[in-house]
Amino acid sequence: MQELPVVAATGKEESRIKKPDWLRVKLPIGQSYKNVRELVDTHHLHTICESGNCPNMGECWGAGTATFMILGNICTRSCGFCAVATGRPAEVDWDEPQRVAEAICLMKVKHAVITSVDRDELKDGGSIIWQNTIRAVKALNPATTLETLIPDFKAEIDNIARIIEAAPEVVSHNIETVERLTRQVRIQARYWRSMTTLQELKKGNMRTKSGIMLGLGENMQEVVQTMKDLRNSGVDVITLGQYLQPTKKHLPVQRFVHPDEFAQYTEIGYGLGFDYVESGPLVRSSYHSERHVEAGIGKNEWQNRKEVAA
Repeated sequence: MQELPVVAATGKEESRIKKPDWLRVKLPIGQSYKNVRELVDTHHLHTICESGNCPNMGECWGAGTATFMILGNICTRSCGFCAVATGRPAEVDWDEPQRVAEAICLMKVKHAVITSVDRDELKDGGSIIWQNTIRAVKALNPATTLETLIPDFKAEIDNIARIIEAAPEVVSHNIETVERLTRQVRIQARYWRSMTTLQELKKGNMRTKSGIMLGLGENMQEVVQTMKDLRNSGVDVITLGQYLQPTKKHLPVQRFVHPDEFAQYTEIGYGLGFDYVESGPLVRSSYHSERHVEAGIGKNEWQNRKEVAA
């Protein structure tokens, strides 16, 4: 089991504290993990699993799945929580959509997840490459369902319309944190701009999804209000997970949220009308994402559990 210290704020000093037992994860091992590793390297692909230091990489890669990151691995934004490098991105690689589609075909996955860095320096925000990638994946993998975890595109309608036109099964855009902390956590982002992006996607009849990180200094009332704002924006699926500090240069963990609190958010989320709620310490946006495609699965399972408990 992997057990790594996390830096947390204690007044003016930082101290290394031990992760709770519920945050321990397995180290990446096994043949399936090696196969994914080889595919990613051979096709010169980027994954958010690596760039984002995801704690579930061993589990997901061991199961033969990965979340691909397009438009390079350098972001134009400098969010306080994210391990992806910030700087001047390379030129757009117009062959990338086909390479991603071919890698997904070789992996023989039934469900694929694609995300990207922010490319604010591009007039289209990267939406043309996004559209080309979705089309290429669907053309080469007609039986594969697809989730796209997109930037906010500054809520520009033409760029969002390209995603809607390509019609992935799920479109996700993460709000990441509560409104009060947005300026600190997502420096170049805006809380209500992200909500507008999600609203426009829903107007286009997309199945929409968003995620929140906990442990950055928010309180429960703020989390619930964010959940309400997302639901009022038409979001179908919500994920809630524990924030983990990637490096000392990133925002510190203010607290480790207990699994019981995550369980409370599950109940609240279904009570608000979300179709699927994925809530737990190790939950990340693409974790178990294959279950988020079909409407009704999560809510039905939750209702059945309640009936059995009664």
